[in-house]
Amino acid sequence: MRRRASLALLTCVVVLAFVPTRGQGKRFITEKDLFKFTWIADAQISPDGATVAFVRVTVNEKENRYEASLFAVPASGGEAPRRLTSGIRDTTPRWSPDGQRLAFVRAVEKDGKTQPTQVHLLDMAGGDARAITDLASGASNPVWSPDGKTIAFNSSTGVDDANKSDDPKPALERKSDVVVVTRAVYRANGNPGYIDNTHHAHVFTIAVTETGAGSDPGTAPKQKQLTDGEFDERGMEWAPDGSKIYFVSTRVPEPYYDESAAELFAVPSGGGPITKVASIAGEISNLSVSPDGKRIAFIGTLRGNPIRSYSQPDLWVVDVSGSGPATSANRGVTPTPRNLTASYDFDIAGGIGGDQAAPRGGNRKPILWSKDGASLVVVSAEKGSANLKRVSIATGSVEPLTDGIQDVVAYSATPDASKIAATVSTQTNIGDIAIVDATPRPRAEGSSASLAEARADRERAEAERLRPEGARKLRPSAPATQITHVNDDLFKDIQQSQPEEIWYRTFDGKSIQGWILKPPDFNASRKYPLILEIHGGPHSAYGNTYTHEFMWIAAKGYVVLFTNPRGSTSYGQDFGNIIQYHYPGDDYKDLMAGVDEVLKKGYVDASRLGVTGGSGGGLLTNWTITQTQRFKAAVSQRDIADWYGFWFPADFTLFQPTWFRKAPWEDPHDFAARSPIAHVANVTTPLMLVNGDADYRTPPADGGEMMFRALKYRKVPTVMVRFPHETHELSRSGEPWHRAERLQHIVGWMDEWLQGKKSAAYATQ
Repeated sequence: MRRRASLALLTCVVVLAFVPTRGQGKRFITEKDLFKFTWIADAQISPDGATVAFVRVTVNEKENRYEASLFAVPASGGEAPRRLTSGIRDTTPRWSPDGQRLAFVRAVEKDGKTQPTQVHLLDMAGGDARAITDLASGASNPVWSPDGKTIAFNSSTGVDDANKSDDPKPALERKSDVVVVTRAVYRANGNPGYIDNTHHAHVFTIAVTETGAGSDPGTAPKQKQLTDGEFDERGMEWAPDGSKIYFVSTRVPEPYYDESAAELFAVPSGGGPITKVASIAGEISNLSVSPDGKRIAFIGTLRGNPIRSYSQPDLWVVDVSGSGPATSANRGVTPTPRNLTASYDFDIAGGIGGDQAAPRGGNRKPILWSKDGASLVVVSAEKGSANLKRVSIATGSVEPLTDGIQDVVAYSATPDASKIAATVSTQTNIGDIAIVDATPRPRAEGSSASLAEARADRERAEAERLRPEGARKLRPSAPATQITHVNDDLFKDIQQSQPEEIWYRTFDGKSIQGWILKPPDFNASRKYPLILEIHGGPHSAYGNTYTHEFMWIAAKGYVVLFTNPRGSTSYGQDFGNIIQYHYPGDDYKDLMAGVDEVLKKGYVDASRLGVTGGSGGGLLTNWTITQTQRFKAAVSQRDIADWYGFWFPADFTLFQPTWFRKAPWEDPHDFAARSPIAHVANVTTPLMLVNGDADYRTPPADGGEMMFRALKYRKVPTVMVRFPHETHELSRSGEPWHRAERLQHIVGWMDEWLQGKKSAAYATQ
């Protein structure tokens, strides 16, 4: 049995003095500009298309926290957003069908502790927001009924709730704090304790009046619980006639044994038995009911046979016009869903990875039905960008609604889906709201003309898929108007570089997409140090979205290279899954080919190369320095060093043959062969490890701590930077000051080994 000793470290914070370099009268971005960022989340357009409500997230630097409030802006543009709510933890705005009220979720502080969230109601004509729920376990995810008289929401209940006595006297009996763990998945990254398998998220409803429920606590209506039991229900959607509520749920206690997945269910809105509506050989999510209530569209991800490491999501539709409780007529047979995008080889509902998604804000990517029910609008990730697509239900043809070099982060639409409010991010803009005119072009579905057009669409899409480079050739995108400029005042004084997109051939001839970000004052006659950034996942993608980390590193005088090696999303099913049983491996070769490509350009000093990455990128950073000595500095973040050890404590199971064919003890040689720690004797690169103490996704004991101790034994320059109570989300939504300090340490380490700027903080004896 392997034994581990506890590791006690004293780490010191590096505060780097930064004097902005100026160019054209502007300064360069700093790590602390993070404190001045404004994020937009969950933009919701009103039913009449006149107003967009959204969550505005900012940093309270003094309190070292994020604050979220609701704002509104006219969809016509030309006006600054106005504040709607006074809270600092207000999220999830949802318009009533008549547009007169806004439901949202708020958490308040009491006795110095943040209380569970409750659903609140705001009258848009004026007045203060009122709580309409008051549940001990909180309430979330409000969804209005079509008639605007009821709100469905989620809340967690358990057996102990049903057994609570009405006696107000406090219980004298001590409640044990000992946890009995019975399931293989017993903790989750971001959850400070253990997973509570005795309480589950269920469907509730509460009646609301035109004047607003909860205005008089003595007469406020009580919530009604529609579902119960040992499983969670999520993703609620009302039937258009208000008769039932659809949801998804995985009805297996431990689904990781046979890879059971979420199915589609319904429950009568007045209460009654749950009915299974549809299932596929995989996962169902993101429901959307057609205007006539006869069909439901959803995102479905097939498991694959054999099981795959990566399965690309698709857009599905199922006819539910005849579904209902089992009878002698239907015998309980569920309808068969139809995959609309089976021949479309990109990521439906996918996105692009960066570090500036609104922390604490939340973002939705719904499926939108056209008014006539003939087409659907969804977001899709293709080759480093995410854009809105229109999908014909009759033919499955996919055409672009937007076609920008961008990331459509989230969106909502008017009831007829003619006007969309989309939050859009680019390589140089964190994110703003744009109004997209989504009025469908006239097309007679089923006609010979439409079928010919659909075939042409598929041919154009296939040609574009096979073209690794070149201009886009698909249909022009829909008109869009930007209506917010939330960071303009900050960025008007900051000089940033626009990344250069590149495509290059790797060792086996595959085309790999990447980007080069140069210092803002780049001079082609100079030689610059280079830092290779490696994304995590591994099934994720860099691309056309804002990443503060890259901008900060470039501002400090480095050329930054970020690429999407094999295993990345947005390049098709085969490209994503090709690393199964070979991770890390050929993806490393793709990364090195990218470095070689940049070196050909002549402005990078080959003797000053650095590498960094987080999560799967941390694993690949560790792997890279065991395979080559070309890098003179490395920063491995939230990493994995030992696959054998990682298999046991991670917050998810590897019980299915996705990355490995067998359990560690059944094939220890495979686990060792792909574990960086097994090759640590090859490392000469000075290494910094960055880890969060509460990271359950990549536990430090099987990552940074192992690499640190092994390299200290070998007297290779090594430091470990530990962030108290930070999870795997450190770089994206960790405490604001911790995020800034993480950036300081990355650059501080690179400066020491690539630019000769010694720091006493990293001195070792």
